[in-house]
Amino acid sequence: MNSGRLWAAVTAAIALLMDGVYLWIIHEQGNSPAIWFVAGLAVAALLAGYGAMRAARGRRPVLIASGVLLLGLGLVGILTIGLPIVLAGVLAIVAATRAGHDRSTTPGPAATGQIPS
Repeated sequence: MNSGRLWAAVTAAIALLMDGVYLWIIHEQGNSPAIWFVAGLAVAALLAGYGAMRAARGRRPVLIASGVLLLGLGLVGILTIGLPIVLAGVLAIVAATRAGHDRSTTPGPAATGQIPS
């Protein structure tokens, strides 16, 4: 896995793990979870998982969206479970910057002389 796909997969795994940890902590406390927080982590994990796929179109903006979402959610929960979520957000941004290098290093059809008809 190169070009940030590994970082995107790790981001998705951390987001899903922290979603589970959040639900477990809230259940142990006898409270009901904030649905927007659970949904936000799930969406960020899905976006990062999509960004980890090799053939995914628009990987960079999807990973940036995942990173921004995770950074926001991490800051909201910084006093409890936020630090690993912030870390996942940073990893998503790193994956997005690495995904942006894919296009510059891979020659396109015009560069190889193979212009589709």
